Amino acid sequence: MKTSDKARAALRLQDFGLNPGTPVVVYLHTPKEKVWGFLVSTMAAGLVVRGMDLIAFEDWMRQEARGEDPIMGPSTVFYPMSRVERMEKDETIGPIPSYADRFFREVGRSVEEALGLLGDGDGPQH
Repeated sequence: MKTSDKARAALRLQDFGLNPGTPVVVYLHTPKEKVWGFLVSTMAAGLVVRGMDLIAFEDWMRQEARGEDPIMGPSTVFYPMSRVERMEKDETIGPIPSYADRFFREVGRSVEEALGLLGDGDGPQH
């Protein structure tokens, strides 16, 4: 891929609000997984996400709400494009809250604050 093609591809992602630091849900195959997290970077080879399997999200949220010592949490992982089916911005749609908004409602602080990405606790920043 030429540099100009890479720049155009990056612009397309930005047009949809899929910038580094955006909460996303990534759908993977082989094996089939759904991952929630913050987009760290995108490149032709794949995606880097700081997050976790959606199966663990509820347990992590409850752990944070109870103020327990962390036994689980997000990790930073590279996913090759050959595994990526699609990526969605984690956003509230009508009455269905985003994962980040659910976390804020249940825990009382933003995911960004819980991960040490900001310290003001003013709610989701996406």
